[in-house]
This record gives sequence, structure tokens and C-alpha cells, in this order.
Amino acid sequence: MIVSQDWLNQYVELSKAGISVEQLTDRLTMSGLNLEEFHPVGNDVAIDVEVTSNRPDCLGHIGVAREAAVLFDLPLNIPAAEPSASGKAAYSDFRLSIECPDLCPEYHARLIRGVRIGPSPAWLVDRLSAIGVNSVNNVVDVTNYVMMECGQPLHAFDFDKLKDKTIVVRRAKAGEKITAIDQKQYALSEEMCVIADAEMPVAVAGVMGGLDTEISDSTVNVLIETASFASLSVRSTARSLKLHSPSSYRFERKVDRRNLDWASRRCCELILQIAGGELAEGSVVAGEGPPADAQPVTLRFSKVTELLGIVITPNECVSILSRLGLELVSDNETSAAFKPPSWRQDLTRECDLIEEVARIHGYDQIPTDATLPVVATCRTTRERVLDGIRSHFASCGMYEALTLSFVSEDQRQLFKPRGTMEAVAVSHSSRSHENQLRQSLIPSLLQCRRQNERHGTVNAELFEIAKVYLSAGQGEPERQAEPTMVSFVSGRSFAAGKGLVETLVARLAPNAVLTTEPCEAPEFAAGRGAAFRLNGQAFGWIGELDRQVTDAVDLEDAVTIAELDVHLLEDTFELHRLYTPIPRFPVISRDLNFVVSESITWSKLVTTVTSAGGSLLKSVDFNGQYRGKQIETGCKSYVVTCRFLAEDRTLTADEVDLSVNAIIAACASDLSAKLRA
Repeated sequence: MIVSQDWLNQYVELSKAGISVEQLTDRLTMSGLNLEEFHPVGNDVAIDVEVTSNRPDCLGHIGVAREAAVLFDLPLNIPAAEPSASGKAAYSDFRLSIECPDLCPEYHARLIRGVRIGPSPAWLVDRLSAIGVNSVNNVVDVTNYVMMECGQPLHAFDFDKLKDKTIVVRRAKAGEKITAIDQKQYALSEEMCVIADAEMPVAVAGVMGGLDTEISDSTVNVLIETASFASLSVRSTARSLKLHSPSSYRFERKVDRRNLDWASRRCCELILQIAGGELAEGSVVAGEGPPADAQPVTLRFSKVTELLGIVITPNECVSILSRLGLELVSDNETSAAFKPPSWRQDLTRECDLIEEVARIHGYDQIPTDATLPVVATCRTTRERVLDGIRSHFASCGMYEALTLSFVSEDQRQLFKPRGTMEAVAVSHSSRSHENQLRQSLIPSLLQCRRQNERHGTVNAELFEIAKVYLSAGQGEPERQAEPTMVSFVSGRSFAAGKGLVETLVARLAPNAVLTTEPCEAPEFAAGRGAAFRLNGQAFGWIGELDRQVTDAVDLEDAVTIAELDVHLLEDTFELHRLYTPIPRFPVISRDLNFVVSESITWSKLVTTVTSAGGSLLKSVDFNGQYRGKQIETGCKSYVVTCRFLAEDRTLTADEVDLSVNAIIAACASDLSAKLRA
């Protein structure tokens, strides 16, 4: 935001108070309006300050002057804006309506008849030139001047060019186009808000006016528009059309609706002075009217000291906030309640008021060695689980990825573990082809792996922890509507990927029971998919992707993917671990090679072996799988490694043989398994 030093002096007499531009910029910087640069422009000085998105009130000279008045404790002089109206009422010649109050809650219009279009006076040209705005003509220059004065965008229409003397604020119709004042034609979509006459759009609401109704040398009657437009709508429209303007910049950050009438009166006052004409009685207003007053915010004086680490007296706190325009509603020895002014929509919490006190008191007044209270904290279960997940996958050679939450329909179709669930789509998105919230992290990770391959990083091992979006969340707990998942894509085998999941669970929840069952998802290669259950609850999926899926993403090699529910890991996470002594006696291992039917899964075999092995059996491990000539059709071979241990003695071969024989008998009885020679 560029402001003029001379222009600021109109509202707060900085020069008379002996305040130099260096002093002004230093204090503005220390209060949050960071100086970009300042340089002379003729007899004036242009000051470029950085205005944060929460301070749209400072996108006008009055807002910056208000800050300066508070910082230097000087009076603020704002013009009264009282134009003399003498013509017949505006509403007798004009009709105004709003068809989309969600996009335009309030619209004001005033009519000036008999203006004389011409060049602007030197003072107005100089003021605009100092802040980098070119002069067009006296009426357009006034609208720009008032916008740069108070931060409220305005627009002037050639009233005689409006069909049927009508203004309708509505959504654009399918196929409508408009030629803007930049002389370029824009195709409008149905979600965009436009200002139209009885036949066609004459302006893109909040962005730019149309060429057909612009002020020209032949203009005699002028309609002045001040309005409030929904910030999200203006932002979406400006991005979609790639058409940005000083007006859209301000509307995107919200304008002060209580300032609409003042801006309209101020604009008319200056036009009457510069271009002549006759102002019609009254203004034509459509919409809701001014919003309700903001809710009071309570400031506890003790909280100021607690957050800032220095003592600022209650009287000074009240003085600072009152000078900033906040209305003192009530106060006592320990606290005070304030009602924020309409131009400070960012002041909604106690910490906001404390920030205001701090920046006006002066951040430079806070000593660097100020003592702040230290509160001991500990990491939450969620933080511990997420740290454990990151540490585990990183130690396994994987890299964490951060991807966008939006995907296209084609990307979503790559992996749909939850079947035909409808995706949550966003109506207003700058990426129209990627407007669906993802239901799985896998499609994004596959795209990321492909990008790595294209840049020469073959076999990128990636994982991500993020939310997926299963429903709009109306009445549903966040855990169900937006669960947090951890996913990985890897070039490792299915068995190696499954091992990553098993070791993750063993690390975070060693006493939880992790089981698998076949998963015939269409995205998985035949026989290469599994679903996980943790303590009996659905936990996630793992599988080797079918070649059709990897070909669709243009990946070179086979990929194994997995997706797990982080919330279940939180539920089963064990903070305090009980460690057992290292065994004093040797472990005895036996390998058993079972031939089973193709329908028998590894988990079924493990369950049977474990239940039959007795108390001496300490672990059952997968040691290989085989299909081939020596195995009859419809069968497969599993190599099982069983480990036996007694904590009080060395086991004998006879004791181990008893357990092994029991295992062989149980597998033969329950699974029709045969021991392969």
C-alpha cells in the first residue's frame, strides 16, 4: 500500500507536530505496518508499507492516518462528507435489486445529473500520481481518490447507458460475456457475481467495470456504486478470469460495510466540487443494511502481563484500545470489556486485544531479557504416535512427502479402497480439474513417485501422514468424516511391505493383535492384496498394484502400497513398556514345510500353529512360499519357522518334538495340511 505524506497530513497533522517521514515509518514498522521503501515524488513523499491480510482497514489513507494518530497521540480529522442534494429523488428514475444476497449483502447507489467530464484539477492529479495511479478524467479520478482515501472501492456508471435505468446484482448466466474497461473480453461462469442492467452484465462484481457503461467525454449523468461483495466470490472470480484490480484486492480482504454510505457521500461531494452537476435526493439501497455490532471482547489485565512478560497498567491498556476506536463497554479492577469498531473485524479474541496493546505500547519497549512464565508440558499421545511413524519409515529408507488435498476424478479412480463412496467436491476452486477432496493418499503419492522417476530418482520410497475426506462432516465425528491416515508407496515386494507394517505395529503397540485377511480390491494384482485388522478393527490395506494401475500413472516398475488408520494406532499405543530379561537358555528352532490348499491363508496357518504349539512356542515366522512342479495343482507350500523356549531350563529334543507333533496334527486336522518331505 503506497501512501502520500501530504495526503496523510490532511487527516493527522504530522508535519506540524514535527514528525519526520523517518520517525513516521519507524513507528509504523514497529507497530506492524512494515516499511518497504519511501521516496520523494515532486514536493511529496511516497511511502510504501506492507499491509497484512487481516488489516484491510489500512488499505486507505484514513486507516494509516488512524494508526499514526494513535502512535503519536494526535487528533484524527476525517471529512464529514455532506454533499448538497437538490435534484429529484434518485429512485424516481432508477430501479435496483439484488438476486444473490449471499454474494452481495448490501448495495448503495447515488445519482448525479448534469456533470461535466474533463481533466482533473492539479491537486487531484498530484495526489494520485504520488501513489502511482494515473489520471483518467475528473469523475473516475474521484472514485479512485475515495478508494485510496478510505479503502472502499467505488464504481461510476454512465447512467444513460444502463438499459431501462436498472441495476440487478445477480449471478452470471451460462454463456454470458463481458468486455471490461481493459478492453478485453471475458467469458463468465454461473457462479460469478455480476452487476447487470435489464439486458446484460455491465460489471464483474468487485473486480472491474464494463466498457459499455464506462465514463466517457459524452457522459452527463453518473450513477455512483458502493457495495459489499462476498470476499470468497471476488477472490474466486478474479482468479478464474485472471483479472485482478485494486478493487478486488480490497474486497478479497473484506470491506467495512458501515463505511459504504460515507464513501458514497464523499465521492458525490468531490464530484460536485470538481465536475459540477446536481445530486439526486437520497440514495437507493438494496440488501440487508449494516451488520450488527460486534460482540464485546473481555480483556483481563493479568493476561497482558502473562503473555507479554512486562507490566502495562490497566489505564494504559484502556487508553490504547479506546484511541484505536474500541468502545469501552464495562470495566473493573481486573478486566475491561470492549466492543471493536466496524473497521477492525480481526479483533474477536482476548489475545487480539493484547496484541493491539503490545504494538501500540511498542514492541521495542519490551526488553529482550523479559522473563516469561515457563509451563512444563509433555507430548500428547498423537504427537508420540506421529513421531514414531516418521521415525520408523525414515529408518527404513523412506522419505516423507507432503501433497495437495485436492485430486482430479481420474486420480481418485486410481485407488478407491472404500468402493463407490462419492467424493466431496469443492464448488469454487482455482484448479477446476482438481476440485475433489481425496479419499486416499495413494493417488497423490503415485503422482509424486512418477514425478521423481521423470527427474531421474528411480524407485522413490515415499510415505505421507495426512487427512482424507470421506464426507462433508455434517453431524459426523471428525474421526469418521476426516480420518488421519498414513500411506506409503514402495518398490519393495508385497512381503517386505507387509513386514514394514508389522514392525510399525510392534514398535508402537507391541501387545496389539495384528491380523490379515485376503483383499480382492480391483486395484491389486491377483493374490497380492490384504486387509489389516488391529485388535479386530479395520486398520488398513496393503497390496501390489495391478499393472493397469501403474501403467495409468506411467510408472516403470511394480509398486506396493499400504494405507493405515492412524487413529487406531493412537488407541493401541503403549507409552509405558514392560521389558523382559534376555533369555538365559537357548532357543530351539524348527522349520516345517506345509503343503496346503490355495484357499488357506498365512494368517489361518499361523493361528492354527500358535494354538497347537503350547506354552513353549514363542514365535511363528514366515520363511517362504512356493508353487511349482513338485506341488500339486491348487496347492501351495508354506515354510514355517517355529521357535521354542523355556524360561527355567534348556529344552530337550523330546519336549520340542511333542510340540511339533501337536502342530503337525492340528494342521492336518484343521487345514488338511500335509508335511512336505
